[in-house]
Amino acid sequence: MLRQAMLALSRSRRAERLVTTSPLTADVVRRYVADDVGAAVGELTRRGLLVTVDRLGEDATDEAQAEAAVAAYLSLLRLLPAGADVSVKLTALGLRLSQRLATANAAAICAAAAGDGVTVTLDAEEHDTVAGLHAVHAALRKDHADVGVVVQAYLPDSLDRCERLDGARVRLCKGAYTAPGGHTRPIDIDRSFVRCLKVLMAGTGYPMVATHDPRLLRIASTLAVLHGRDATGFEYQMLYGVRPDEQLRLTGLGARMRVYVPYGSDWYAYLMRRLAERPRNLTFFLRSLVSRH
Repeated sequence: MLRQAMLALSRSRRAERLVTTSPLTADVVRRYVADDVGAAVGELTRRGLLVTVDRLGEDATDEAQAEAAVAAYLSLLRLLPAGADVSVKLTALGLRLSQRLATANAAAICAAAAGDGVTVTLDAEEHDTVAGLHAVHAALRKDHADVGVVVQAYLPDSLDRCERLDGARVRLCKGAYTAPGGHTRPIDIDRSFVRCLKVLMAGTGYPMVATHDPRLLRIASTLAVLHGRDATGFEYQMLYGVRPDEQLRLTGLGARMRVYVPYGSDWYAYLMRRLAERPRNLTFFLRSLVSRH
């Protein structure tokens, strides 16, 4: 119930105004959202961590906004080291306006990223964009074979998606949205995650295991061994500001550990979805709001 409430708040304009105008939110936002993306990427890289960077913002309402998003991603690429990844939300590139427009804009980012030794992953959004997400991904792979895509385990067709994506770079996560017919109980989402993980580890693609759950991390490492994948055959992904000690521990063991680094002023919906995924962080958030600085 708390998860559903937090997801509802993520869509509330009134709650957004209340939270974003409070001077007390700065500390908690800086924990989860990079204030200076270049500095954050540099620090993580020095520690041996990989990065994927997300420019916060969704739902371009006209072509000019979509073009501005493309320009922002092209500028971002200049800050990233080879081996980095960018996470792209297709609605920011105009998906709700035109699938063709979003495909062309994403292709421009993919082409520029390839020249810099950076990969692109198409990020997950609301359930009504999933069909468009995978259609754009399929079109892009014809010219950009390494473009990745996100599969959300809470969706009822996630297993089928994983089976059809054999050979691709796939980021598997639990999911931070809701959908008709989607799994809502944590145990059902976890079971779906494991079923998907088994398919990805047994396949020919590159699994990106996006979870902070200790049990799922152990299952992922076990499946990797069973299917003969060494440290270069898959990677773990965790959010910026969440379990940083575990991120460093996995890196120290020789694993590929990538940190999802969001940046930008449009952070409200992102933060609320992160709190919905990990309700224990709500205590930290509320404490930050009532503390005096």
